[in-house]
Amino acid sequence: MKRRTLPVAVAIGATTVLLLTACGGNDDGTKANDKIAGADTGDAKTSTTPSPSASDTVKRPDLTLPNGVSDVFESWRTGDTTKDAVLADAARAQTAMNDAIVKGKTDTQGLTFYYQGKALTSSVAWVQKWLDAGLTYTGTTRYFNPKVDLFDSKSAGVSFCSDESKAYNKNRKTDVVDKSPADDDSYVLYNTRLEKTEHGIWQTTDGTSVRGSKSCVQ
Repeated sequence: MKRRTLPVAVAIGATTVLLLTACGGNDDGTKANDKIAGADTGDAKTSTTPSPSASDTVKRPDLTLPNGVSDVFESWRTGDTTKDAVLADAARAQTAMNDAIVKGKTDTQGLTFYYQGKALTSSVAWVQKWLDAGLTYTGTTRYFNPKVDLFDSKSAGVSFCSDESKAYNKNRKTDVVDKSPADDDSYVLYNTRLEKTEHGIWQTTDGTSVRGSKSCVQ
């Protein structure tokens, strides 16, 4: 999303060297900021926030975004049951963040359900920055090129790109939309760490993002 006035990576915080190595992410000399980035999409299937599988009996928070705001996930399945479960919750975490921003609340069920530890603390602070700036956003955020590594049975790393070129800042009071032209900073590379709870939820606990990463700019 073209959140030019605010940095998106702040919402995730700092990650460990282990996570970066496992996910294959690095700074490669680009700007470390906070937004979402993109990469190769190929003939990927496109979907909105993944729905729980039939075998998923956990009661999850509603993450239905309002009209005019949407998340699109491309190639968000691998065919491996465990990896797909990790990716599904990583995707829901992104939508939970966007849900909190558009609602203008730092205490949504989605944030506390899909984030924990450093990631939850920094996510709440990130949403508060939007509130302090009097901003929300409208448009579509595209997430693509996801890669997942299983560290063990209860921890994993996920890297992915996000494309904010079709999402725009909107003033909460006036509803005026800022449609500034897209540039390299409209793309962000994310590296996140997820840990599995006793209820089978893969929560995002840490991570980093690099705005304008060459691996995501299209």
